[in-house]
Amino acid sequence: MPDSSLPLLFQPLKLRELTLANRVVISPMCQHAAERGHATPWHMVHLGKFALGGAGLILTESTAVDPRGRIGTADLGLWNDSQIAPLKAVVDFVHAQGSAIGVQLAHAGRKAGSEPLWEGGAAIAPARMAADEEPWERLGPSALAAGPGWSAPRALDAQGIAEVVQRFVDATVRADKAGFDVVELHFGHGYLVASFLSPNANHRDDALGGSRENRMSLALEIAQRVRAAWPAGKPLFCRLSAVDGTLDGWNLDDSVVLAAELKRCGVDVIDCSSGGLTEETRALPVPRGLGFQVPFSERIRREADVATQAVGMIVDAQQAEAVLAAGQADLVAIGREALLDPYWPHHAAAALGADPQYQRWPVRHGVWLAKRAPGLARARAEAGMPFEKETDR
Repeated sequence: MPDSSLPLLFQPLKLRELTLANRVVISPMCQHAAERGHATPWHMVHLGKFALGGAGLILTESTAVDPRGRIGTADLGLWNDSQIAPLKAVVDFVHAQGSAIGVQLAHAGRKAGSEPLWEGGAAIAPARMAADEEPWERLGPSALAAGPGWSAPRALDAQGIAEVVQRFVDATVRADKAGFDVVELHFGHGYLVASFLSPNANHRDDALGGSRENRMSLALEIAQRVRAAWPAGKPLFCRLSAVDGTLDGWNLDDSVVLAAELKRCGVDVIDCSSGGLTEETRALPVPRGLGFQVPFSERIRREADVATQAVGMIVDAQQAEAVLAAGQADLVAIGREALLDPYWPHHAAAALGADPQYQRWPVRHGVWLAKRAPGLARARAEAGMPFEKETDR
């Protein structure tokens, strides 16, 4: 039974046979640090520090199911068996710290092949894509480019669609072999499945285009096939762009319908993001204030009757706790805030009074912090400085 004396943010959550220690999730963040899709020491440190920081669930960056569908040259991948072992090492470390870890499986579709953000983020020219050691190919529902500077994708035929679905299934099997606790399907941000969902990217006149039900077909088929390949006791998440950011495009009403259907396919949590269908919608035309995507999570949770994960400009413990207390989400994800402070969950626990003695910290850290605390409090008092344990770092 949950401990009602704890803040909601630090109450465990059971999803199928997985029990998360708390409701704090580290959102996927592209690192562009892999070598031919293989995890490197960067990923061990990047993801491992969040486990030391106390997050209940850590999600990898977008992990390509097909080298043609990578976002950038150095994306993680699970298109090859050789990529299992480096990820398993990260998984094992995270588990040893008491956190759960999930992998976000993705195909970038017509947005495959871009430079890292720190190199400008522009689309890579098709000639360079074709000459790469692991060649890309932009794929989509229709031959419509993702924006200025992007080449038009090849419209997938029936065989190509079947291959994409199988790629997701094969990557799911590899994810289980690596020991991941969660698979998250990336159906947002304008990548392959999101482009099938939106009428502004999908102009097909076959069974995968036209009506909303037809445009949802690929998403539902992938979800069904992945659920069948993923162990029954392990939860399945799905990230959606609740609105795609385009005029008359995919909207929140559509996402409520899709979320309900995904639940019927065995999806356990909807991760509620937004925007990204085209380069022009990287910045969603919605005020990006604190918790700006929480209303999407709230409505999908209420109307589709499915667990949701809120993400986007959630920055402190009180705000995160309020989201859960209001029934707007079941999980709260942080991304850039975790980059700023990898120990955000521990600091949030202290701020909410859930860890006055540093007992949630890794023992190799907490024992020293607890030992220091009384002397630090005295020193601050003598110096006339306020002592706030939650900000003592």
